[in-house]
Amino acid sequence: MNFVDAVKDLAQSNGMIVPEDDRLLPAQRAEVNARSLALSDVMTRACDYYRQQLRGAESAVAYLKKRGLTGEIAARFGLGYAPEGWDGLRSVFSDYASPALVEAGLVIDKSDEDASSRKRYDRFRERIMFPIRNTKGQVIGFGGRILDQGEPKYLNSPETPLFQKGHELYGLFEARQAIRDAGYVLVTEGYMDVVALAQLGFPQVVATLGTACTSTHVQKLLRQTDHVVFSFDGDKAGRRAARRALDACLPHVNDNKVIKFLFLPVEHDPDSYIRELGADAFEVQVQDAMPLSQFFLKEVVGDGDLATAEGRARAQFDAKPLLQIMAPSSLRLQMVRGLAQLTQTTPSEIESLFELSQPVARARVAPPKSKRSAPVGLERQVMRILVAHPSLAFMLDESILDDAAKLAPDGAEMLTQLVSVSQEMGEQANFAALAERLRATGSDFDILIAEIAEQTETDFDVVKLELAGALRQISSQVLKVEMMRLAAGGLRDPADIARYREITLLQEEIRRQAEVEAAR
Repeated sequence: MNFVDAVKDLAQSNGMIVPEDDRLLPAQRAEVNARSLALSDVMTRACDYYRQQLRGAESAVAYLKKRGLTGEIAARFGLGYAPEGWDGLRSVFSDYASPALVEAGLVIDKSDEDASSRKRYDRFRERIMFPIRNTKGQVIGFGGRILDQGEPKYLNSPETPLFQKGHELYGLFEARQAIRDAGYVLVTEGYMDVVALAQLGFPQVVATLGTACTSTHVQKLLRQTDHVVFSFDGDKAGRRAARRALDACLPHVNDNKVIKFLFLPVEHDPDSYIRELGADAFEVQVQDAMPLSQFFLKEVVGDGDLATAEGRARAQFDAKPLLQIMAPSSLRLQMVRGLAQLTQTTPSEIESLFELSQPVARARVAPPKSKRSAPVGLERQVMRILVAHPSLAFMLDESILDDAAKLAPDGAEMLTQLVSVSQEMGEQANFAALAERLRATGSDFDILIAEIAEQTETDFDVVKLELAGALRQISSQVLKVEMMRLAAGGLRDPADIARYREITLLQEEIRRQAEVEAAR
């Protein structure tokens, strides 16, 4: 967050207001802060009143018991009841005409038709009251659920200087410790979901306040934990809400954050699912929730026909704005690779077409065939393995490719191209797909492809060990060449002596790695 947004966020969490006009005098600033404190006091007194009213409200208590809630959980969340009648709050506030009651959203002023007088009445009547707290535990708003039939089923406080629905999460104050203990936060769609799940053994739950998930919501969640699971109904409305949450998440995801999407069967919400199938079954659903990257691909593909050029183009069209708002990261690269596979393109083509910032999948350009030498020795052994099992290309990094170039500069370009193409295809790449890609580029891998095609398929784990051994040999040989060069120079320079010792230790480490692999 920039400085101004950070100040506003801190102020809001402490029930204060940041003056928008920098020209405010100290006296004016004091007035603004006093107004904020007055609103906070009003909300606290109203909360106490609603909680007191719940004790004698048989219908409200019966409703909560029917939903399986205990008095303990109701007390923990500060649940209350707004009784029937137009001006119940008059018993709490002797100055019922105070402007602070309107500004806090507790009462409504309604003008008569002739505008000669005003009629004032309580906003919340005959509703279960859910206090909304900020991260400091201060009551900043309310959500009210009607007991019987009627609309709206849930009524929220209006926007006030203390309360902005797009910034707050119900239950976050109560769930903070539970989120740390569980290692993740579960985001649901309603007040009752939060309270019911806390009753059923899932206290690490929060809810948005009748609005779509916003960027501010995501920022608040990621400050609490690196693992966020959104839970939505499986119907169309739930899917729409999940899509809005995806849009809000993408600017904030990175490689150390895990965001998932849980879709329950259409006939269930989290409360009903746990009561029917048990907490353990729900925990499995949470753990098996759909990763953000997978949900992204499902959304951009939708009902499109990927067998047609038009369907693939439409998927790319829908994916473009989503990928553009993501920061460069390994996760974005994986999502680009997934989209490339689905739409029969390459990651580098996607990055170029979408004009993504700091592209990372640019393919290395191979030199013309006429200037390239055929691979030999260790280089050829590595390439044979990669052609047969292209998913193993991720075992090779820039340092290995540099070592291979030092060891056999004439044939290193082919190995570099093979690694680049294989990595672009992703971890699901196989021999057949790689062979088609290489042939399509007019490469000179035909001999290797023909050799692999004639052989029976080898055990993957055995081949992986073979590749690891070959890579160690490449590194060892490069170190040996450097050691011989240093020795030939007489080792007079202290830097040369230090490097010689370092190489000795590196070679010993390579030898130990080889012994460990052999022992397996």
